Amino acid sequence: MAGDNKLKLTTKALEQLSRQPPVDSVFDTELPGFHVRPSKRGLTFRLYYRTKTGRQRILTLGRYGTLTAAQARKDATEALAIVAQGGDPRAVLEEAKAEEERQQQQTLRAYLDGPYAVTQRRKKDGAATLRRIHHAFEGWLDTPMSEISRADVERWQGEREAKGEAYSTSKRSLGALKTLLAHAAERKVIPANPLARISLQRPAMSEEEMAGQASLRRYLETEEVTALFAGLDAYQDGKREQRRLSRAHGKAYLPDLDSVAFVDHVKPWILMMYYSGFRPGDITGLRWEHVNLTFGTIRKVIEKTAHHHPDPMTFPLSSAVVKVLSTWHQQQGEPKTGLVFPSSRNGGRMDKTSMQKPWAKVRKLSGLPDDLQLYSLRHNFASQLVMAGTDLLAVSKLMAHSDIQTTIAHYAHLRPDHTRDAVEAFAASSPKLNGPADNRQKTMKAIHRGEKEEVVHG
Repeated sequence: MAGDNKLKLTTKALEQLSRQPPVDSVFDTELPGFHVRPSKRGLTFRLYYRTKTGRQRILTLGRYGTLTAAQARKDATEALAIVAQGGDPRAVLEEAKAEEERQQQQTLRAYLDGPYAVTQRRKKDGAATLRRIHHAFEGWLDTPMSEISRADVERWQGEREAKGEAYSTSKRSLGALKTLLAHAAERKVIPANPLARISLQRPAMSEEEMAGQASLRRYLETEEVTALFAGLDAYQDGKREQRRLSRAHGKAYLPDLDSVAFVDHVKPWILMMYYSGFRPGDITGLRWEHVNLTFGTIRKVIEKTAHHHPDPMTFPLSSAVVKVLSTWHQQQGEPKTGLVFPSSRNGGRMDKTSMQKPWAKVRKLSGLPDDLQLYSLRHNFASQLVMAGTDLLAVSKLMAHSDIQTTIAHYAHLRPDHTRDAVEAFAASSPKLNGPADNRQKTMKAIHRGEKEEVVHG
């Protein structure tokens, strides 16, 4: 093992060996097996040792310059202590290295850019989810997923609030991260989701925010519905007038809008939401293959819950929405396939914000409140059904809620008081009871009779 080159490996000795490199390894005179080996890159600290089975092994400690003589000697001493206890320092080192690599693979960045990216790219909004996590948790990307804690979340929420981020935005970002961690836990990459039971602390709402929440999830009053339909007609009239002017001033090649029922997609799109309660994404993603005008049904996968419920659902359509779709279908040339409401720019799917400006215009023409959201048409659909006495389970199915508790939480308060009707019906079927006035009269007569009897017998 050891040749004739022996020297106490001090800093001074190593500096001299660096200037005049030896031909062969130089062993330390004090620590058995500890030596330096020369190479073109310089001197490398190594250690010869024997395992408990008698097998000779070499442990590379590091290069001189990266390690000092004292550090290398300390590492060699610790390695020999492991040997003395029957262990194998090289195996320990390899295990530590493997653990370090495993920890690196378990960082948020590694999983986000690796296995989770593959999963998310199969989803419609997967790329947006990956960007959201990258942006919202940039400071955590090199943290092992298992080490993310409640304290981290609380600090993170405080930082986001200080930047003026809305609670709802922070909640969506944390929800995206929790879904990633659950994905990693299910695949045994980490032992468990460390944020499984952790939620953000909801800040107190201002009066303005409470008013905004109330206006967001509400139904339309009768006069508002009338105004909405008038606004849709006014929108169409305006478009037709613009077209007439364009055709009269050198653009006769443009199609005549007076001869068609719908000037563009806006009115049928909004009526579709009003009459069906579909989410905007399900309307923009609606295809003619999903629609059966003969039977008045739509059968499609609901986009919001597609990752949990990939099977298509069937929804009945009222005669009003069937009429709207039939008219639009005929106007579009009776296509058998393709998007029901394609983009007018490229024929593809409309952007998720594409209805914001048209809705603002219709809302203004209708004289409706500025804070009335397009999504309120969906809430109106559910609210009107519930107020009409429709069973909550049926409403839940029509709204495509994944859990009836969602329907109960948002719409149960609108139900007619069927419990009062039930007890009143029960009381009506029971024998008639005397009212309080009759009982008082009977009591007074009994007292009066008792006083007379007392006088007679007295």
